[in-house]
Amino acid sequence: MKHVYATLALCFALGLAPAAQAQKMRTTDVESGMMDKGKKVGVWEYFSHTRDGRQVLVQRYDHTTNKLLFYRPIEDVPYNAEVAPGQWTRTNVEQPPLYIGGEAALAAHMAKLTYPQSAQNRNIQGKVLIEFVIDTLGHASNHKVLNSIGGGCDEEALKLCQSIPPQWVPARLAGRAVPVQYALPFTFRLATAP
Repeated sequence: MKHVYATLALCFALGLAPAAQAQKMRTTDVESGMMDKGKKVGVWEYFSHTRDGRQVLVQRYDHTTNKLLFYRPIEDVPYNAEVAPGQWTRTNVEQPPLYIGGEAALAAHMAKLTYPQSAQNRNIQGKVLIEFVIDTLGHASNHKVLNSIGGGCDEEALKLCQSIPPQWVPARLAGRAVPVQYALPFTFRLATAP
């Protein structure tokens, strides 16, 4: 036992802290977990806020094993799912496609949307809807504009949607991951004068 304490004391004296010391706890109002060398490790909890301001747990995800441990069920929405190779059917899934970190993490990326000055000058406003496929590995592909408003807004929304980090958990149907079509709305609205 004396040898263990002497070894630990020597490690600290030389600046060689044990591996556990390299990890840091990170907690914000939307997430909580351990960081190690700038990467999320272990089990992280992700939160959202209700309309009345309460914080609720929406996801628990193990970043070490890349496994979803818990998600707060959301409304039951049907998706176009590939139930057999090349066969797409609109159906309810057991588990919807989820973005790791929940809506707050996805919203943080979507907030980087740039409103083209030319569209603002021409008073172009509205919602651009981008559809894409989330495959069985959680990768997004086949992005396309479903609802267009023009003025460069479609291109901006498409570019931003394609740049969202690949942190999707695939949908599940009959106990297995399935590709689904997913759509994200991007709103372009001019600020009103006070």
